Amino acid sequence: MEKNPLPLNAGPIQFGTDGWRGLLGVDFTLERLLVVTAAACKELAYRAPSKLKSRIVVIGYDRRFLAEELAEAITAVVRGCDLDPLLTKTPVPTPACSWAVVQHQALGALVLTASHNPPEWLGLKIKGPSGASVQGDFTEAVEQRLVACFKTTHVNGPTIRFDARKEHLEGLRGKFDIPCLLKRLEGMGLKVFVDPMHGSAAGCIGELFGQVENNYFKEIRSERDPLFGGNPPEPLAPYLKQLIKAVEKSSAEGRPALGLVFDGDGDRIAAIDETGRFCSTQLLMPLLIDYLARSRKLPGCVVKTVSGSDLMSLVAEDLGRQVVELPVGFKYIAAEMSSQNVLIGGEESGGIGFGCHLPERDALFTCLLLLEALAECGQPLGVRLDSLQRRFGTSNYHRIDLQLQSLAVRKRLESFLKATPPSIVAGLPVKDVIKTDGVKLRLNPMHWLMFRFSGTEPLLRIYCEAPTKEKVLQTLSWAKELAETV
Repeated sequence: MEKNPLPLNAGPIQFGTDGWRGLLGVDFTLERLLVVTAAACKELAYRAPSKLKSRIVVIGYDRRFLAEELAEAITAVVRGCDLDPLLTKTPVPTPACSWAVVQHQALGALVLTASHNPPEWLGLKIKGPSGASVQGDFTEAVEQRLVACFKTTHVNGPTIRFDARKEHLEGLRGKFDIPCLLKRLEGMGLKVFVDPMHGSAAGCIGELFGQVENNYFKEIRSERDPLFGGNPPEPLAPYLKQLIKAVEKSSAEGRPALGLVFDGDGDRIAAIDETGRFCSTQLLMPLLIDYLARSRKLPGCVVKTVSGSDLMSLVAEDLGRQVVELPVGFKYIAAEMSSQNVLIGGEESGGIGFGCHLPERDALFTCLLLLEALAECGQPLGVRLDSLQRRFGTSNYHRIDLQLQSLAVRKRLESFLKATPPSIVAGLPVKDVIKTDGVKLRLNPMHWLMFRFSGTEPLLRIYCEAPTKEKVLQTLSWAKELAETV
C-alpha cells in the first residue's frame, strides 16, 4: 500500500559528512525514515552499474535504542521499491555491511546507526555498490527526491536474514595469519585491553582470536547499553577513563599493556599506549604508513584529510610515497580510493581505510594491522611511536569546538577568515594559507592552525598541531579569542 510522504510541518532532511542523523523521536522518526529509505533505494537502483544485475539491498543496525526495530520496519519499503532486503541477524559493525555489499554483489546498504553521536541520536548511513559511503551528489539527489514529495509503497513479506557479523570476521581471518600473530603477541608478553564502548564491535576481537583466555586479551564495556554509560560512544580520551586506568595498572605491575577502542558502530579506532597516552589516528596513521610501505611493501599513495598531522606526510614522503590531501570527511578518501591505487587513507577522527581491503573505514581490520605492526618489532606502541617522532619531529594535536551565537555570526566569521585570513598568529608569521576545507594557516613545520565550520549549525571547529603542548594551547587560545571578537 502507499503511504503519505513527510508531514507538512517537518523541516528539511539534510545529510552530513556520512549519512543522515538526528534526535530519535524528534528529527529522526519512523515516518521520516521510511521516506528517506524509499528515496535512497530509488537512487541506488537508478545509479546501479550497468553490469550489476543484483536487486539486493543489505540492511544493518547497531546497538542503539530501536535500531533493530527500525531496520525491520524499512524492509517493506525496500520491497516496495522492487528491491530485495537482506537483513542482518544481529547488531553489526558498519564495516560488516560494507563487506556484505561486496560479497553479495549488492546494490548497496542501509545501516541504522548514529555512529559516535550521543545516545539520544539515531541515523542512517548509505553505502554504494563498492561498500563505500555514497558521495555528496548522491545524497543531494536523495534530498531532491524528498522535496519532490513522492509517495512510498510498502510491500509486506518474509525477509531473509543473514549472519553479516560471521561473514565479516571470516573475511578478516582470511587476510591475516591469526595463530602466528597471537604467538608473537604472547612472546611480547603484551596484555591487550579492548573497549568497544558498549557498541556493535563488542566480542569481535575475542572471536577473531578464538576466545583467548584473559591472560592476553580482556574486553571491557562489552555489554549492550543504549545509553553508552552516559557518554557518546566516541573514541576520545575523556570517555576512556576505565580503559586508561586498566592499561596504566597493568604497566605499573610490570606487564606492558595496550588499549584498543572502537566507536559505537565499529568503524573508528583509537589506542592507549603502555604509558596511558591517548593515541588517535594522528599518531597511529604514521606508524601504519611505515609498516605497510616498509615492511609489507604494499603499493599506493597516502591519502589524508587537511586536518591530519604533518607526521603522516613526513613518514610517507620519507618512504617515497605521494601524499594526497583532501577535505575533512571519509567520503572524499573513499572516492580517491576508487580512482587510484591507495596504500592507506585516514582522517583525524579515527577512520582509516586500506587499498588492500575496502574503500571504507574498518576498525577491526585496522586493529589487526596495528597488532601485526607491533608484533613485527616486538615493541609496545609507545616505544614505536616515540621512535618515529624522534626521527620526524614531535606532534602535539588538539581540537576545540566553539559554539557560536547564531548562523549569522558563523557566516560573518567565515567570510572574514576567507577574505582576510590573519597574517600573524600568536606572534608567528603565517607562511601559507590553505583553503581545501575551511582555512588552514601554516606557521612552521609541524605547526598549523585550522578553522572549519559546520555546514548545518553555528559551530566552529578549531584544530592545531604544534611541537609542544604549550604551543598548541597558546595557539588555540589565540584562535578562540579571535573568533569571539570578530
